[in-house]
Amino acid sequence: MAHYPLSEAMQEFVHTSGTFTGADDSIDSGRAAYDALCRYFTPVRTGNPGVEDLVLAAPGRDIPLRVYRPLGEAPAQGWPSVLYLHGGGWVVGGLDSHEFVAAPLACDTQSVVVVVDYRLAPEHVFPAAFDDCLAVWHYLQAQAASLGIDPANVVVAGDSAGGNLAAALCLAVAPNGGPAPVGQALIYPGLGTDHSLPSYRDNADAPLLTSADVEYYLKLYAPDPATHDDPRLSPLSAKSLAGLPPAFVAVAEFDPLRDDGQLYVERLRGDGVDAQYHLGRGLLHGCLRALHRCPETARLYRAFAEAVSAMQAQGKGKVGGAWPAMRLLG
Repeated sequence: MAHYPLSEAMQEFVHTSGTFTGADDSIDSGRAAYDALCRYFTPVRTGNPGVEDLVLAAPGRDIPLRVYRPLGEAPAQGWPSVLYLHGGGWVVGGLDSHEFVAAPLACDTQSVVVVVDYRLAPEHVFPAAFDDCLAVWHYLQAQAASLGIDPANVVVAGDSAGGNLAAALCLAVAPNGGPAPVGQALIYPGLGTDHSLPSYRDNADAPLLTSADVEYYLKLYAPDPATHDDPRLSPLSAKSLAGLPPAFVAVAEFDPLRDDGQLYVERLRGDGVDAQYHLGRGLLHGCLRALHRCPETARLYRAFAEAVSAMQAQGKGKVGGAWPAMRLLG
């Protein structure tokens, strides 16, 4: 870590995270270690927000969901909502892994937050995870009344592989004239398969996620190279990003995926889409889990939550105008 100038808090986060290792190299062992890591960094759940587990019966499979609800009376048109897609390289994670961000997000934005337990690789390769997320999007639109949400005021959000899925979902639904998210909020997303970008070289051995790790996860989820230019896997491969919803994209300075997020913002703005860029200086991939331990991560989370609230307010017509020009924060 010597050539990555990390704060003391971030160094401690790296050290603690490194104590959670699998007993062997198997997928099951890796998942068990990741689950233990997630439990360690997840605060004890309190009574706020309310939590409900549901199952969406989709063709050929069931998709578990977890719904976080703010306390209090819902607005007449239903709660604004966030469809949150968890990270984990499409290989690890689930309903419990990202409670640390989903629960506070429901309270801080006064939104219903829906987390998707999409199918994981390598048992289910591309486009299985994407298909599950798309099915849940259509479910939210069709069952908005029973869920108590406003179907016209949904932000799609996610971190890492979840940010990839969120951007791909926006590409699948927004330009087609049907119901679309009012915004996309992405945290250190992987958005392309061009691993020659400078950040992959500059941060090749970064703590918590190396460039080799990125290649490993991609091969598990999308083993067929012929799929690597599919926008459902690589949103940066789309010929145009015009018509997509406004975006907030946060990246970590010392992350192989950093340039994916920056390039996505540049592409969005070039195609006339309002996009806000947050550079988390001194941060690493996966740092969101240090929300309560690291001031730099807390700033990233606050920017993320504020962006979600602004998108929802704009979706209700309360806020006019465009996002600020692309800026560096953190």
